[in-house]
Amino acid sequence: MRKFLAIKKAILPTFLGLAFLSVFLLGNLKFSFDFSQFFPKGDEDLIFYNDFIKDFGSDDNFLLIAIANKPTVFESSFLEKFHQFSMDSKKFSFVKESQSLTTLFYPLKTSFGYTRLPIIHLQDSTKYAADWEKLKKNELFLNTLIDEKGSSMVIALETDDELDYDQSLALLNEVRQSLTKNELTEYHLMGRAFFFEAIVQMQKRELIVTTIISTALVFFILLLVYRRIAIVLISLFSIVMALLLFLGVLSALGKELNALAAFYPILLLIVGTSDVIHIMDSFLLKMQMKEDKEAAMIATLKEVGLITLLTSITTAIGFTSLLYSRLESISNFGVNSAIGVGVAYITVVLLTSTLLLIVKPTHLLLEKDTTFKWSVFLSKLNAFTIKRKRPILVGALILIPICFLGISKISTNYQFSDALPEGSIIAKDFTFFQRNYSGFRPLEVAVTTEKPNKVTDFALVKEIEKVENKLKTIAAIGNVQSVTSIFKTLNRAHHLNKSEYYSLPIEKSTFEEYKKEINSLAKRRLLKFVDSTETKARITSKVLDVGADSLNTIYDEINTFVATRTDNALLQFKLTGKGLLLDKNAIYARDSLLQGLSLGLLMVALLMSILYKNVKLVLISLIPNVLPLLIAGALLGFLGIPLEASISIVFAIVFGIAVDDTIHFLAKYRYCRSTGLDKEAALEKTFLETGRALIITTLTLFFGFMVLLFSIHKPSITIGLLVSTTLLAALILDLLLLPILIRKML
Repeated sequence: MRKFLAIKKAILPTFLGLAFLSVFLLGNLKFSFDFSQFFPKGDEDLIFYNDFIKDFGSDDNFLLIAIANKPTVFESSFLEKFHQFSMDSKKFSFVKESQSLTTLFYPLKTSFGYTRLPIIHLQDSTKYAADWEKLKKNELFLNTLIDEKGSSMVIALETDDELDYDQSLALLNEVRQSLTKNELTEYHLMGRAFFFEAIVQMQKRELIVTTIISTALVFFILLLVYRRIAIVLISLFSIVMALLLFLGVLSALGKELNALAAFYPILLLIVGTSDVIHIMDSFLLKMQMKEDKEAAMIATLKEVGLITLLTSITTAIGFTSLLYSRLESISNFGVNSAIGVGVAYITVVLLTSTLLLIVKPTHLLLEKDTTFKWSVFLSKLNAFTIKRKRPILVGALILIPICFLGISKISTNYQFSDALPEGSIIAKDFTFFQRNYSGFRPLEVAVTTEKPNKVTDFALVKEIEKVENKLKTIAAIGNVQSVTSIFKTLNRAHHLNKSEYYSLPIEKSTFEEYKKEINSLAKRRLLKFVDSTETKARITSKVLDVGADSLNTIYDEINTFVATRTDNALLQFKLTGKGLLLDKNAIYARDSLLQGLSLGLLMVALLMSILYKNVKLVLISLIPNVLPLLIAGALLGFLGIPLEASISIVFAIVFGIAVDDTIHFLAKYRYCRSTGLDKEAALEKTFLETGRALIITTLTLFFGFMVLLFSIHKPSITIGLLVSTTLLAALILDLLLLPILIRKML
C-alpha cells in the first residue's frame, strides 16, 4: 500500500496516456452482422450446411426489392419505370443475376424450335388482364415475384456470397439511386445487405444512446447521494475512463461488436459505479472520523479493496459461464464482459484512489453529516429482520414453488422479427414481405444419392416431387422450387404454355427427351438445383416467421414424411439452411445456460470455501443468489417472454452482479466478528456500514438497466426489465433473508 502512495503521481499521467491511445484505437472498432455468430458451434447441422453451400452457395445471397403501385401494377407508366429499374439492376455492383416479371419469359416449343413469350406485354395494355389471369395460376411467380392482389412486384437480385458491410452499403446506394431516378418511391427491401445496414446502424445508435443516458444517470445518482461535485466528477471520470479503456482493449484485440454491444456501456458504468461507491463510502467514513487522508486510504484499500477484487472475480465468473454457450455471439459477450469487469476494477481502484488523495478534503466532505438518517433507517431494517424472521422465511419458501411454476411456462417460440429495431423501416419491410409474399427466411432441403444413380433420373425426380408437394401443403412455406420446376416448365412449353400442363411428363421417354433439351439449352438453370456430378440436389423455399417452436413442429412433420413416404434407398433428404440453424438457438441457449450457471455456482462456491473455509458460509452465500435466478426464470414464464440466445445472458448478468452484495455483506460481518463483536453487534455494524453502499449500488444498477427501455431492440428492452427487477429482488433478499440465515446457521 505504501508503494501505491509513492507512485500516485505517476498513475494519473499513465491513465491519461492510455486514454489517448484508446481514443486512437476506437477508429478501428468494428461492428459485425454475421448470422454465423448465432449458429451452434460444432453442431452436426452446421457442419452439413457448410458442406452444402460449397456446392450451391449461401442461401442468403439475395436482395428482394418489392415495388408497390396501388391498386394495380398493371399500368403502362408504372411498368415502364419498373422495367427500366429491372434493366438497371443487372449492372449493379456485386449482382450476379436479376429477375423480374418484365425481364423473364415463358418458353414455348414450336415446330421451328423454342421461342419466348413475354410474361407481361409491356407495350400492349389490352393484354394486361389476360397476363394477370395467367399469373394467378402460376405457382412459380405468384407470391414470389408478384403478390396475390397484383399491387406490387419484386425484383430478385442474386448477389455475391457473404457481402461485407461496405459492399452492402455500396449495393444499397446504387439500388436507391436507381429507384429515385426512375421515380419509384413506394418500395420495400429484404435481404442480407439490407439487414447488415440496419443492424449495424442499430448497434451504433444503441452504443451511443446507452452510453450518454447511463452516464447522465450515474451523474445524477452520485450527485443526489454525495452532494459534492468533486466526488461526482472523480467517480464519473474513473467510470468513463474504464469504459474508454475497455473499448480500446476490445479494439486492440480485434474484437467485433455485435447486437449485444449496447450492454457494454451499461455494464461498465454499473460495475464501475459499484466499485467506486464502496471505496468512496469507506474512505469518506474514515475521513469523517478525522483520520489522516493517506491512512484512511490505506485502511480503505485493505478493507474494501480486497472485497471489491473478490466481487469483481465473482462477477467475471458469472460472465465466463457464458463461455459454455455453443453460440459464438453469446460466448464472445461473456469473454468481453469479463475483460470489462477486470478493466473497471483496475481503473477504479488505482485512478479513484489517486484522485481522492489529490483533491483536498474540504472538497470531499459535507459540512453537515448526513449519515444519521441512513443509520436510523438501516438500524430499523436490522430490527425488522429480528422481529419478522418467521414471515420472511415463510415468504421465501412460498416464493420457490411460485418461481418453479413460472419457469414451467417458459416458451422457446421465439420469432426472428423480435430482434428487429422497433418501428424501423426494416421492421416494416419485414412485415410487408410476411403479409404479401412468402416471407424471406430460406428453408432448403438437401437431396443426395449414390452413383450410378443421378438426381436427374426419372424415378428420383418423382421422389423429389413428393417432398416438394409436401412442402406446398404447409401454409407457412412458399416459393418452393427444385429441379422438377425445370421439367414442369418444359412440359408446359411443349403444350402451348397451358397452365394445366405445369407437371412432370407421364412417360419416362418424354422425360428423357426433356433432359437432353435441358442439358443443351438450360444447363445454367439446372446447376442452380443440381451439382455437377448430379448426385446432389436442392429444394429451395421460403418460410414465414411463425416462431421457433412452430417451425420445429413443421420440421418434424417434414422429417416424418421423408422417413415414411419416400424411397430412402434411392435418395436421402435433409433439411438445412441458416434459418433452421437459427431456430436451434433456443434449445442451445437453454442447455448452455443450465450448464454455464451450474458451473458458475460451483466455481463461486469453491472460491468462497477457499476464502472462508466454512461450508455453512458457502451455503449462506449461495441461497440468496439462487432465488433471484429463479425469479428471473419465473418472470420469463409469467410474462410470456420466449427464451432465446440474447435473453439467456440475463441469468449470467444477474448471478454475476447479485452475488457482489452478498460478498460485501458477509465480508463486513466476518471483519466485525474478528474485532471481537458478538453476532448481533456485528450484524448491526454491518447494516450501518455496508447497507447504505448496497442500497445505493443496487438502485444504480436498477436504473442503469432501466436505460435499456430507451432501446429500439426488443430483446434489450426485455433484458433491461428482467435484470432491473431481479436485482432489486436480490437486494431485498440480501437485506432481509441473509441476516436471518446468518443468525440461524452461524
